[in-house]
Amino acid sequence: MQISKHKAVSIDYTLTDDTGEILDSSKGEDPLAYLHGIGNLIPGLEKALEGKVAGDEIKVTIAPEEAYGERVEQLIQSVPRDRFEDADSLEVGMRFHAASDHGDTLVTITQLTDEEVTVDGNHPLAGLTLHFDVTVVDVREATPEEIGHGHIHGPGGHDH
Repeated sequence: MQISKHKAVSIDYTLTDDTGEILDSSKGEDPLAYLHGIGNLIPGLEKALEGKVAGDEIKVTIAPEEAYGERVEQLIQSVPRDRFEDADSLEVGMRFHAASDHGDTLVTITQLTDEEVTVDGNHPLAGLTLHFDVTVVDVREATPEEIGHGHIHGPGGHDH
């Protein structure tokens, strides 16, 4: 069965950056299960997997515009430290949800001073060219319930 819209797909993958550093991998875990064709994966990876079948192995390089987009400097801002609850326990690298003009957004603390907290609303992988090494483990018809919910249920998916 070929990968196409509304197929339930399981993949093993390793994601690296331009230097070969591993950024993410399913090795040692259940394969990643997702519902194909509705934007659950970055666009470049969905396009590369379209039409593949179980057992296929692909290596694909995805530019930022087909991945998490370019970095946007306006999404980096400094906020007075006293606006945070638990200001003493803040650490660089912490992530949390913050209200923005574009709704709720995930931000990462990138810098701390006694007075200021610098937060970055860019996706951590924004601006990066991504290299995926993927093995298609399984392709099946998604259930009507999975299609309705927009994700796969069971191992590697989301149970709701």
